[in-house]
Amino acid sequence: MYLIVGVIIFSFAYGIYAFIGNGTDSELASTEIREYQGERLGSINDFRENSIHGPQSVDEETFRLKISGLVTVPYELTINQVENSFKPYEKVVTLNCVEGWSVKILWEGVKIEDLLSNAGVKSEGKVLIFHAVDGYTSALPLEYVMANDILLAYKMNGVNLPPYDGYPFQVVAESKWGYKWVKWVNEIEVSDNVNYKGYWESYGYSNYGGIDGSFREN
Repeated sequence: MYLIVGVIIFSFAYGIYAFIGNGTDSELASTEIREYQGERLGSINDFRENSIHGPQSVDEETFRLKISGLVTVPYELTINQVENSFKPYEKVVTLNCVEGWSVKILWEGVKIEDLLSNAGVKSEGKVLIFHAVDGYTSALPLEYVMANDILLAYKMNGVNLPPYDGYPFQVVAESKWGYKWVKWVNEIEVSDNVNYKGYWESYGYSNYGGIDGSFREN
């Protein structure tokens, strides 16, 4: 009896959450950019919620983005410092999810290379491990990040990342499967562990993670 009641209460609460969330989606969608330089874009509403612990929220006053690991000067940044102390860049990039859906979005953010330049990456640094507020992690080769001007985004289609879609920061890991696009990033760790396995990689997903291959390890 108690179990049934608990399920009903949970379902009702989740329904309210979903209703509120969808309302917020609609409001943001009405203000987002849907076309850029003649290219049709997807919408914020096209994303599906598949995070490991559900949408996250952060305290803007206490949140800090940490640059750590194999760097000369580890440091931290507020949300405002990331958004206003570095040159902004825009890119239209499609996120491809292993679930079979994709969304083309205009992303705006800062080059991860610029964030690292202030810290001074040590010569033994080979990999960037991205940590998220919910405990999720994934890694990308430093060389790939530098060569492709990979962004840490704070806007999508001209509006701030919604809390349920990665606010304040998300990795725009172009040419990689969606599980490499870490949301709610709160730390970028420079590492020499080229075999580091993030959350899904530890369950057999490809460490390479390129959309030109399978997302499963061979």
